[in-house]
Amino acid sequence: MEITALSDNLALMDKAVDFFWSCWGNDDNFKFYRDCITHSVDPGKPLPRFYLGMHDGEIIASYALLTNDIISRQDLYPWLACLFVVPEHRNKGLAARLLQHGLAQAAQKGFEHLYLSTDLEGFYEKNGWSLFGSGFNIFDGEIKIYWKKTRE
Repeated sequence: MEITALSDNLALMDKAVDFFWSCWGNDDNFKFYRDCITHSVDPGKPLPRFYLGMHDGEIIASYALLTNDIISRQDLYPWLACLFVVPEHRNKGLAARLLQHGLAQAAQKGFEHLYLSTDLEGFYEKNGWSLFGSGFNIFDGEIKIYWKKTRE
């Protein structure tokens, strides 16, 4: 898998929007995803950034670095979000590679920590992330927040 920043490969914009939306969106928020992603490629700003995992010319995985992952803890950033590997490519260590890539990108941009929110149990701990605390999503649901130093 090759990991590429969408901002470095704008020819993939439409496919990227479709991919992220198909993984995380619903019938009511395509415009939200399109607007977020198309406004993420300003070379003068370090965030937001969307990344694609490519294999044989197809998008098979993704993640994003965001200023906020639609969570109440807006004092924390950047956020790793939208981590996804298509089912037929899972259990090959690709998600762990994306996590490491995200940490390296955040470090390169000058950030000391990276945060994420999830309801998954065990996956992020297995990859060296620590429970930071909790926050609330837009539906008033409590969600766990994890963090990791970008440099060991």
